[in-house]
Amino acid sequence: MGQDLIRYDVLAQDALRGVIRKVLGEVVKTGLPGDHHFFITFLTSAPGVRISSRLREKYPELMTIVIQHQYWDLSVTDTSFEVGLSFSDIPERLLIPFSAIRGFYDPAVNFELEFDVRDMDAANSQTEDSPAPTALAPVATAPAPVAVAAPAKPAAAARKETAAKSPSEPSKDAEKAEDKPAEKSAEVVSLDAFRKKP
Repeated sequence: MGQDLIRYDVLAQDALRGVIRKVLGEVVKTGLPGDHHFFITFLTSAPGVRISSRLREKYPELMTIVIQHQYWDLSVTDTSFEVGLSFSDIPERLLIPFSAIRGFYDPAVNFELEFDVRDMDAANSQTEDSPAPTALAPVATAPAPVAVAAPAKPAAAARKETAAKSPSEPSKDAEKAEDKPAEKSAEVVSLDAFRKKP
């Protein structure tokens, strides 16, 4: 097989980032339709990311934000988006370049996109004299810590609902998980389990 000098993988990832750009642009115009909401995971140390030093200390590598009920001033440009969210009742303004996004998930329709950000950086920094790209070994990805920006249910109700949805997986209190140091991997808990039902 010949060498991919066009870098279709990079072009495809860039096109898929365009999907996120388009979706967020529509949300700016019309709001979130129906039950749609987004989990967006990004590299906090990527070039162009602007977050507070407090958040950067808490999430030195990856951070997942949720755009659902409590967000404000969402704005989208060709290269990035900016949004206001509250973390532990402290309002924050985040600027996230699309190139820093590692994952995008809309649980309302089970739509998910994952990006290999390191491969994109390598492709962008490659010069004509550089050797051909080498295949990366599969990376075991642990879910990023989720920064919650939505109201929560009482813990007892959340445990019951989480246990009812997935009896084979043990449920954990999200606050206890944040306080403990990371062991082998993090557990992602659906925020739907913590929301009040109308």
